[in-house]
Amino acid sequence: MSARIRKAVFPVAGLGTRFLPATKTVPKEMLPIIDKPLIQYAVDEAVEAGCDTLIFVTNRYKHAVADYFDKAYELEQKLERAGKTEQLELIRNVLPRNVRAVFVTQAEALGLGHAVLCAKPVVGDEPFAVLLPDDLIWNRGPGALKQMADAAEASGASVIAVQDVPRAQTGSYGIVATDAFAARQGRITSMVEKPQPADAPSTLAVVGRYVLNPRIFALLEATRPGAGGEIQLTDAIAALLVEEAVSAYRFQGTRFDCGTHLGLIEATIRYALDHETLSDAARHLMQNALAELGVEELG
Repeated sequence: MSARIRKAVFPVAGLGTRFLPATKTVPKEMLPIIDKPLIQYAVDEAVEAGCDTLIFVTNRYKHAVADYFDKAYELEQKLERAGKTEQLELIRNVLPRNVRAVFVTQAEALGLGHAVLCAKPVVGDEPFAVLLPDDLIWNRGPGALKQMADAAEASGASVIAVQDVPRAQTGSYGIVATDAFAARQGRITSMVEKPQPADAPSTLAVVGRYVLNPRIFALLEATRPGAGGEIQLTDAIAALLVEEAVSAYRFQGTRFDCGTHLGLIEATIRYALDHETLSDAARHLMQNALAELGVEELG
């Protein structure tokens, strides 16, 4: 795999039950961090990496993501008549003009591997990215996917994002074993799903960014369903390891697990403190709140 990725897959068919009742009507991918939904951050990251075809794998009940990326004619007309050009440009530019959105339905919730497989007719026979919008990755420099796409283009290998986690938390992640790292990456020798700390081969945990060779589709088709009848992407990647190189990439940036309440709160705080116009006010509000609770001020 030496071609630059042009296509990115976003599995967004999940029900987001952890955030009920909010997600009864609002998909978890549409939960906002300041003034943008999680899906917009993931899309921006993919576009920065060079992707011009975005494939959203959704279910037949969720329309909010498609509506978000569609044109809002009535709203645009109202903003235009009111002379609110800044807001008008915001909603017109959720996708650059050269980028297209494609929506694919996952008829049954049969796992992440199945969701990726649903995108095969659109991806075709070329390398592609998979981004899980729950994993929001903040970085002042190049985004995590651009870093990975550069590494994949240079090495020709599939690339999987990893981060170091405390050993006590390995049971919550897929954990990889690797050859020695060179710079920020190393060849994966094995993957273990949610190992107990004593059994974990390392503390390098897989997070929601992948750059994959299209060979993964045939391996997904051959993957037997596991618990709950789900087809797991990690099983297909484990099979890919036998055939060709797959690299683990320790990206620059901070990952927020926005599939959890605390992760969503942490991301909101970080983005508020880094916001061009809100940072000072946000810091002041946080200091006041901490003072009221008898906690020392932020440093």
